[in-house]
Amino acid sequence: MTDHKDPKPKASRLSFLRRPSTRYSLGAILIVGIATGVIFWGGFNTAMEATNTETFCISCHEMGDNVYPEYKETIHYSNRTGVRATCPDCHVPKEWTHKMVRKVEASKELWGKLIGTIDTREKFEDKRLTLARREWSRMKSNDSRECRNCHSLESMSSDKQKQRARVQHKMAAEDNMTCINCHKGIAHHLPEGMTEEDEE
Repeated sequence: MTDHKDPKPKASRLSFLRRPSTRYSLGAILIVGIATGVIFWGGFNTAMEATNTETFCISCHEMGDNVYPEYKETIHYSNRTGVRATCPDCHVPKEWTHKMVRKVEASKELWGKLIGTIDTREKFEDKRLTLARREWSRMKSNDSRECRNCHSLESMSSDKQKQRARVQHKMAAEDNMTCINCHKGIAHHLPEGMTEEDEE
């Protein structure tokens, strides 16, 4: 008996990638898919970072004309240390998952821009309390996450604080309060028409 060699060599792993689908090889489809994914992710991330800047936030006159001038009067804008908290520092979480959720929520704000909900000073002032309550609620629900990116009760030097602040911060720690409970209006004017519940 003679030994017959199989005329077809064993398929290598690379040949699997070269094997055609109906028209293109699996390897080509894989390479194009990876390249497309990298381009998409790079574009998505670039757009996300571009919309996460103070320049973007105040590019709308609704923000640039109304709340930005108020913010410029605060310690978050100008202080002895030269550290500035910008719009996204206070209104957009740093962690990716929370940031994506916030960006989706912010799409409602873009809709408001398109239909002109607050496109005049008068309209803005009429909606200011509603907008503030929404933001205060968001900050309470996440334990003032954005505030805590820079501030924490644990790292405060109570001996350098005034007596009132020292007492209030101690009470806040004991009562498990969050920053926004006491610090409404820290970067923007308080809206007219606030109730006692708003001030708690």
